[in-house]
Amino acid sequence: MKSPLVFGLHAHQPRWLKVLLAGIPFALLLIIYQAASDKRLADNPQDKLLPSFSQMADAVDRMAFQEDRRTGEYILWVDTASSLKRIAIGVLLATFVALLIGLNMGMFSGMSSLFASFITFISMIPPLAILPILFISFGVGELGKVMLIFLGTVPILTRDVYMAVKKIPREQIVKALTLGASEFAVVYKVILPQIMPRLLSAVRLSLGAAWLFLIASEAIASTDGLGYRIFLVRRYMSMDVIIPYVLWITLIGFLIDYLLLQLIKYKYRWYKAD
Repeated sequence: MKSPLVFGLHAHQPRWLKVLLAGIPFALLLIIYQAASDKRLADNPQDKLLPSFSQMADAVDRMAFQEDRRTGEYILWVDTASSLKRIAIGVLLATFVALLIGLNMGMFSGMSSLFASFITFISMIPPLAILPILFISFGVGELGKVMLIFLGTVPILTRDVYMAVKKIPREQIVKALTLGASEFAVVYKVILPQIMPRLLSAVRLSLGAAWLFLIASEAIASTDGLGYRIFLVRRYMSMDVIIPYVLWITLIGFLIDYLLLQLIKYKYRWYKAD
């Protein structure tokens, strides 16, 4: 008996069907939201909890395409630029440090003994719990926010790089050394290219945490940024601004994840990316 086309264990789905199935949950969510919003607004036209799509569109137009009367800036784009700068610096710095430490931990037993327990200890500390310490130590400016993102993501990335190195067959290292390669060449010309796609995949997985730390830091001490704006307007119950901002953050995160995935597929065709 053949498996059903859609949900069978070995079912083959044409592209149009995959797109259709992927869109069904989103369509249902929009329908449910529209029905709930219409009901609340019918009972109370001043209700702010579930704004209509037209109200959210007006808010987006105001935030993104109209100059702010006080600053003369387009608020959404200023907030986006500020947040992207912070998360880019924090994640790139964490990626570089994680690659350097994780790679050498996996290759040299002395480095593993030196850093393994410390990295494990750091990874157990909730980053949000030390946010006050970071702001006291590094100030409430850009450095404090970047350090929160850095400390929140570097242990995860480091351990991922370390595990990727340990999975590489030892025979490769022995053969390279037998053929006359130096230890430096083995580490950076044989091992490094093989773990780069895994590192990029780890960065993809860490972006969700990075956004969490960014928004938390902006909510507490900032004058711009996507997280700052969300927590600023919440006191006015401006859900017509908050919901589009949340969707905008989600879209940015999705686009960054997609670009990293395409980079992996293009540059490391041999790697099976998820």
